[in-house]
Amino acid sequence: MPDFKPFIVIGLALGGVYAMSGVGLVVLFRTTGVLNLAYGAVGALGSLVAFTLIDHEQNEWMAYGVAIILAGVLTLIYGLLLGPPLANRDPLVKASASLGFALILLGFMQWRWTADVRSLDLPTSDWQYTNGWLRITWTQAIGMIFPVAVTIATTVFLKKNKTGAAMRALADDRDNTALLGVPVRRVEATAWFVSGLLFGFSGLMLASLVSMEIAALTFSIPIAALAAALIGRLESLWITLAAAFVIGIIQAELNAFSSLAEYRNMTPFVCAILVLLWFGWRRQVEGRVA
Repeated sequence: MPDFKPFIVIGLALGGVYAMSGVGLVVLFRTTGVLNLAYGAVGALGSLVAFTLIDHEQNEWMAYGVAIILAGVLTLIYGLLLGPPLANRDPLVKASASLGFALILLGFMQWRWTADVRSLDLPTSDWQYTNGWLRITWTQAIGMIFPVAVTIATTVFLKKNKTGAAMRALADDRDNTALLGVPVRRVEATAWFVSGLLFGFSGLMLASLVSMEIAALTFSIPIAALAAALIGRLESLWITLAAAFVIGIIQAELNAFSSLAEYRNMTPFVCAILVLLWFGWRRQVEGRVA
């Protein structure tokens, strides 16, 4: 019988990191209507910049701060430049534009960083707690706890804060919200920047927990966050959080099976497809009942 216990912590940590990006995707979509497919590339670029700064003997914590701020600024610049012209376009057009931005960043990263990129070891990975089969580093603990705190803080912000209320109003009707005097551009800029910070933090965590491989950080690994957001129907932060944890655990536990480990990257697709099919079936049933 495979031993699943060693993979529980890994799965929860990965799921938490997926959740951070997923929450950023949901908040941005609810505010601007943009499904930002460049989130992986932004996080990857931030982690590579941090790696370069540390490699040149710069202060580690400064490097991590620069990486997160860079991700936020890049996301904000994209939102300010292309957000308004695409505001009234089809969601598919908006998503395609962000995918183009991701490919530009990917090309730059592959040109600038080659085989000299190794691994990004966060200082928190050196601190660990061990008790029997349980072995957890502080990086993994942050990956599990911080996303829950982010989700709670975001929920409270959207319900209690004036800017949060404006974000919720934008999600319902952009034009009417603007007529009520809400500073639409400023509210959207806040959503772009904050989501970018989350993408940058997630990129650092993934680079430490999983891999520094550029293409994987840009597309392969972050797919799980997109799947979690889709399971949450790009609306519910808590469903997105829960789905991300489930995806992370399943993905990690597949490593316990030598015959299934190579298929673990399919987990986000399978989970998202099954849940979306269930939503479709339930809608049909409710339609027949009505």
